Amino acid sequence: MNSSANCLITGGAGFIGSHLTEKLLEQGHRVIVVDDLSTGQADNLAAVMGHERLEYIQGTVEDEALVSDVVGRADRVYHLAAAVGVALIAKQPIQTIERNIYPTQLVLDRLGKRAAKGDYVPTFIASTSEVYGKNPKGTWMEEDDLVFGATTRPRWSYGVSKAIDEFLALAHNKDYGLPVVVGRFFNVVGPRQTGAYGMVLPRFVEAAIRGDSLIVHDDGAQVRCFAHVDDVISAVVKLVDTPTAAGRVYNIGSDVPVSILELAERVIARVNPAAKVEFTSYAEAYDESFEDIRRRVPVLDRIRDAIAYQPHHDLDAIIDSVAEYQRAAT
Repeated sequence: MNSSANCLITGGAGFIGSHLTEKLLEQGHRVIVVDDLSTGQADNLAAVMGHERLEYIQGTVEDEALVSDVVGRADRVYHLAAAVGVALIAKQPIQTIERNIYPTQLVLDRLGKRAAKGDYVPTFIASTSEVYGKNPKGTWMEEDDLVFGATTRPRWSYGVSKAIDEFLALAHNKDYGLPVVVGRFFNVVGPRQTGAYGMVLPRFVEAAIRGDSLIVHDDGAQVRCFAHVDDVISAVVKLVDTPTAAGRVYNIGSDVPVSILELAERVIARVNPAAKVEFTSYAEAYDESFEDIRRRVPVLDRIRDAIAYQPHHDLDAIIDSVAEYQRAAT
């Protein structure tokens, strides 16, 4: 990237977006943040709000005129705005679908028009491990089949809608030569993440700090991998700045598996040894239609080959960083 690029971040007041905003400002770039604060918080940008190279716009990327303006001024685009969290998806499936697809279409349409004129803007489209659905493989590679459940299970609406975003992005690469990268996030965690939308690690840490029971859904044998947000945003920036990475999909996260019950036990050990685990059913936590994924572990060969990706935070360091943030915030 040139020494001072105009970088647009949609959803820039969100958990991941705010960390990306800070990193790009640290690198000397100008940053335009657009966020409607539906799940993000302006406080996430408290450390940089008022920065001379930050333009903060409280608005929605469903506003065609706004999208046309900010995308038209950008040298780099990081499209992170989306519905987030299992709890939100279960409660608001219509909003989930609309918020994930229409804004992405607007952003890519504007970028495609620029590319058609020979003005190619490196772009990142945030996707999710949810697009793999319930593929039964033990580990997931970017070329694996997407396996979704029945349409009567609202959970799958999120993965399907993000898969549509991926199809749109890759079509713009094929048809217009747009240098777009798609990143599938796997359980990104760290400071500023809220447990309000079902995110498991901040929810566990919050409970442990309060001395409450850590609520584990089902039997706790579900397997996940957790990556620190700093490792993830570094990868995002490198992918966008690597021309040979364009036109491809990348798993981004950690490939070190841990069960949810083990995670709860690790949080208790590091945050509050007096805390306890309590089990609850999915029906009690969400509703009878909820369907979970038992194992979610990425293969990271592609991103390692592309940018020599190597996470620097292990799970204990991640838990400590979340606990330190939450204690300071209370």
